[in-house]
Amino acid sequence: MFIDIAKINLKAGKGGDGAVAFRREKYEPAGGPYGGDGGNGGNIILQGDEGIRTLMDFRYKRVYKAENGENGRTKKQFGKKGQDLILKVPVGTLVKDEGTGKVIIDIKEHNQSFIITKGGKGGKGNAKFATATRQAPRFAEPGMKGEERTVILELKLLADVGLIGFPNVGKSTILSILSEAKPKIANYHFTTLKPNLGVVKIDEEKSFVIADIPGLIEGAHEGAGLGHDFLRHVERTKVLVHVLDSSGIEGRNPIEDFYKINDELIQYNPKLKDKHQIIVANKIDIPQSEVWIESIKKEFEPMGYKVFTLSAATMEGINKLKYGIWEALKDIETEYETFDEKVDITIGEPEEEPIIVKKENGVYVVEGSFIERLLYSTNFDNHDSLRYFQNIIRQRGVVDKLKELGIEESDSVFICGYEFEFFD
Repeated sequence: MFIDIAKINLKAGKGGDGAVAFRREKYEPAGGPYGGDGGNGGNIILQGDEGIRTLMDFRYKRVYKAENGENGRTKKQFGKKGQDLILKVPVGTLVKDEGTGKVIIDIKEHNQSFIITKGGKGGKGNAKFATATRQAPRFAEPGMKGEERTVILELKLLADVGLIGFPNVGKSTILSILSEAKPKIANYHFTTLKPNLGVVKIDEEKSFVIADIPGLIEGAHEGAGLGHDFLRHVERTKVLVHVLDSSGIEGRNPIEDFYKINDELIQYNPKLKDKHQIIVANKIDIPQSEVWIESIKKEFEPMGYKVFTLSAATMEGINKLKYGIWEALKDIETEYETFDEKVDITIGEPEEEPIIVKKENGVYVVEGSFIERLLYSTNFDNHDSLRYFQNIIRQRGVVDKLKELGIEESDSVFICGYEFEFFD
């Protein structure tokens, strides 16, 4: 078991801007405001998928952006909503906020969905600002930015597939060819002292975890050699790939080896008798293998075992084995184990955008993304638009805060870099 980790940056879509438009029709000489609202930005959604077993895809692409909402149009037409971006992750993925390290969500079930970043709200068109006294507003509201967040995806990887067999039959070499793992390999017994894990990629969003489990000797069920450590890992796999040395060059009988190892498995845990096994006759590049391959097939194929022949040295037969393992895995139900850590539900909730009001070196300053959007949406040449701006900053407590800081009539206030004169 090891932890598969990926860090990704997520940016939800921006909301579309509201439109400023007026009716210009033949029989409407005093046509009113006609601008529609902008569409909401797309969300980014994480979705559990039992067909995905690793975070491999997220190591090749780190930045994800959802679609922006369209701007509003004339005739009070709303802009189109930005399309949601759905990211499929393995069941058992823990999602942590990079900044705090706290858990946002634990994806425990197939098709479980969670909005990890919310799209920005679309801005209102000028039609929404019309009142009895303000019949032709020449301003609209801009769309809000989408949420942006960097998260850490963590997956507790349990090997789907275990490579078993006596020492020096070629398990580490097969692992290194099938996956990106780089186990230390040498031509002597007990090279592998702990399970090496690798990820085998079949296609987009299709991969599995394979482990080269340490070589086994007789008496392992009693703790001999690596004993219980080896067998504990075997218990947690879904498919066992039993590697036999079909060359017999070390004086071993591969058929006897198969029965000896299976006997150790059953003595440790009788349930292992029912675990799906695939047999691999390795080292077919060595001439002596021809006799043994025929005997291996004759012995095991009538018993229902699928026998793959390959050469780890020349890579002959490796693709047939890879796809054969994938086919076997597809038919076996997965039992998921998740972290079950306490989830901090407050992380997923959007915060109200703060407005910063401060006095620095005798200068009054107002900042914040909300106030910046308000500023850029205001038409200062239009009386109604200016009045709307003034009402909003009063409602949000900006004027009261400036008074607390000691501002007086005609003092300068810098709002997002623009200088204004204060009048109460």
